Amino acid sequence: MSQTLQQERASGVARIRLHRPALHNAFDAALIGELTAALEAIGTDCEVRAVVLEGSGASFSAGADLNWMRGMAAASEAENRADALALARLMRTLDELPRPTIARVHGAAFGGGLGLVACCDIAIGVPEVQFGLTESRLGLLPAVISPYVIGAIGARNARRYFATGEIFDAAEALRIGLLHQVVAADQLDAAVQRQIDLLLRAGPIASAKAKQLVREVAAHADGKRHDADNAALIARLRVSPEGQEGIGAFLDKRKPSWTD
Repeated sequence: MSQTLQQERASGVARIRLHRPALHNAFDAALIGELTAALEAIGTDCEVRAVVLEGSGASFSAGADLNWMRGMAAASEAENRADALALARLMRTLDELPRPTIARVHGAAFGGGLGLVACCDIAIGVPEVQFGLTESRLGLLPAVISPYVIGAIGARNARRYFATGEIFDAAEALRIGLLHQVVAADQLDAAVQRQIDLLLRAGPIASAKAKQLVREVAAHADGKRHDADNAALIARLRVSPEGQEGIGAFLDKRKPSWTD
């Protein structure tokens, strides 16, 4: 049984709750390993249509566990490299998970916790959330999570917050793109549920492929190849069983089968 996570699955939705509340869900090797394994399992479960990532207690995740950091400071460079690669695997697994993901954010999201938010497809938080990329205060940088944070907030904002290590609030997170929506605490679950409902109305394959499409388009340098790949993708989707059902349902003015 996991010591760091709680999981629930119902009605096509998997909920993963970071569960180290006494430590504000801080990262250590066990949490990283267990969360990676949980996400990898979800990625192969065809019954899961959407994933909600949240935290127990007062915070989403306060970043690195101090005892874990102390141990890694005393470890060799090779051991630190292996540790960093484990975190990199977690972030990439979440970012590329073939299921839409929602971050339900409250309390604090620092360091790797902020990285998890950046990796999720949809992020909703409360006004009281505090965010921070405070690694520079320790003479470090948020290197492992940087691709996802830069993707979320842009290069210019990343240059500022990576360098200063300053704390910022939910309003700023919304302004720079880290959060998609800020709602009162008593409306947080309802806001998350609205996104779940929208995701469950979408075609399962289309919804799962959305982030892959965005990633490939964003990375494409060859415009003609880009057009050819996108044309091939939409052609495959139109003739696929899901595409045929979705188009047919629209034309017949009925709900598609996946919403039953």
